[in-house]
Amino acid sequence: MKHDIKNRNDLEKIVRIFYDKIRKDEELGPVFNSIITDWEPHLQKIINFWEQHVFGVQKYSGDPIAAHNKVDAFMNYAITPHNFGTWLFYWLQTLNELFEGPNVEVLKFKARKMQTIFYVSMVKDRPKS
Repeated sequence: MKHDIKNRNDLEKIVRIFYDKIRKDEELGPVFNSIITDWEPHLQKIINFWEQHVFGVQKYSGDPIAAHNKVDAFMNYAITPHNFGTWLFYWLQTLNELFEGPNVEVLKFKARKMQTIFYVSMVKDRPKS
């Protein structure tokens, strides 16, 4: 029986399984694998990010919008809404496979909101032609 996300260990399980899927994906794998060369610090940062959003633990530091804008620039401004949709698909799939409950719904809601905010920021940050 599935249970709700209760702690950092649960978040770590989600993040590791999720990124394992992302890294193997034909569409997203090349993007992530070309940018992230040392995965463990990245995974810990992402776990910190979600721990802050679910449990209020203040371990995360960074600017995720700026980071995603840099990724878009690195990829020659080729990041698409479809890329974000694929990312969200894997995130929701992983959550649904592993857990259920109010914290799962928080992670789903925040991910949907973030994908929109991040993509709109990317488009606004792109060079004007």
